[in-house]
Amino acid sequence: MAEISFADISIVSCGTLSLELNHLQQEGLIDPAQILYTTPGLHQDIHELERQLVRQIQKAKERTDKVLVVYGGKFCYVNADEPTRQMRTIIAEQGAGVARINATHCMDMLASEAERTAIAREVAGGEPVWWMTPGWVKFRKLVFKGWDKGLANENFPRHTGGAIVLDAIGYLDRYMTEKPEEFLEYCDWMGIPMVAYSVTFDRFLSLLADQARKLHGED
Repeated sequence: MAEISFADISIVSCGTLSLELNHLQQEGLIDPAQILYTTPGLHQDIHELERQLVRQIQKAKERTDKVLVVYGGKFCYVNADEPTRQMRTIIAEQGAGVARINATHCMDMLASEAERTAIAREVAGGEPVWWMTPGWVKFRKLVFKGWDKGLANENFPRHTGGAIVLDAIGYLDRYMTEKPEEFLEYCDWMGIPMVAYSVTFDRFLSLLADQARKLHGED
């Protein structure tokens, strides 16, 4: 069991990170009262994101008075109509006992900016990289909902270092073995190669523990 107890904390997370959080729970590395998810890929539909996030926080509060939100900040919620309304605004509106992980997006939860820079240098010679987590592969149809080949061509090819999946669970290797044709089609659609980079859970667990301590009034 983790040194920091999550037993009196509910986690509310973007579904894109369900693979990692479920793994941590199954391995006994976190012990939350419950984990509730929003639909993966809602950064493209911020109004639905906000609706689901608030609903799940309210549902979580029915069971625990402490809620840890696993969502990034400025990259996960961009409100073009109301730029000053940010993720932290939504969290603040939920009242006491609600904290959010200190990270800009899901990739940042698994590897810091400095670590990603080092990985890009190692794997892609420092070229621009399209960063992903396993959830971006598993939930492709949701994460890239509404994207056609034209939109893909506008976004991916300029990342000349390709796509790097920050993988703490060995997901991409299994995916390539079990569904090689689907993997190749995904790469073809993106127009860039996709590779896995193995990472540990150290950063993610540390970030989760930081907020658990705050919720417990220890920090």
